[in-house]
Amino acid sequence: MAAKTMKSVLRRTRQAEPSSLPALHNGDRLKQPEFHRRYEAYPEDIRFELIGGTVYMASPQREKHSDYDDELGFILSLYRRGTPGVKALHGATAILDEESEPQPDLGLRILPEYGGRSRRNEKGYVEGPPEYLAEIAHSTVAIDMHFKKEDYQRAGVQEYMVICVEEQEIHGFDFKARRRILPDAQGVYRSRVFPGLCIDGPALLACKSSRVVKVLKQGLASPEHAGFVKRLQSARSKRRSS
Repeated sequence: MAAKTMKSVLRRTRQAEPSSLPALHNGDRLKQPEFHRRYEAYPEDIRFELIGGTVYMASPQREKHSDYDDELGFILSLYRRGTPGVKALHGATAILDEESEPQPDLGLRILPEYGGRSRRNEKGYVEGPPEYLAEIAHSTVAIDMHFKKEDYQRAGVQEYMVICVEEQEIHGFDFKARRRILPDAQGVYRSRVFPGLCIDGPALLACKSSRVVKVLKQGLASPEHAGFVKRLQSARSKRRSS
């Protein structure tokens, strides 16, 4: 981040600091309840995250971050529309545990009535680990590829994807199996947790929407996806009857 930009952000933060509560600063060590109490007093355009008990202030986002956020967000939204019982997340705060309250760029979660482990609390925040989270890493590669990765794995997130903008790389992680998710010969990444979620890596990096959508639709039409939808419906029926 340029020095001028950083000064502008810090000046804006000081102006927005709540008068009755201690301010949040990069590197503060806090538990989630205290972090959340202070964070809620800030205006919405000031973003902080709690990762592994450490406070991080979000950097301004470049246009390329927005491009990939839009592209991957569109894929996840299409998948959600074709998969009853699944909800997409876009920049939503997730309260994972006593030391973690990140604001992941994107994600998918299975609703609790369909067997998911996360829920929406009385204030509208997501509590518990969503099954799938994704980050667009531009100036945040070290955080997203290390601190957040470790935090998400510890909290019980099952899959994680990082798009590294400058490096033009996609990294997929299957935390449940403790291994990476590698693309097939055509460059397609296939989710283990969300069958039918097929992401064409090269097309995504090139923002070739037509190709990305074509591959996803093939996944949504697959027997694996049909079987997943049936399992979700079965889980819901069992919960209703119990």
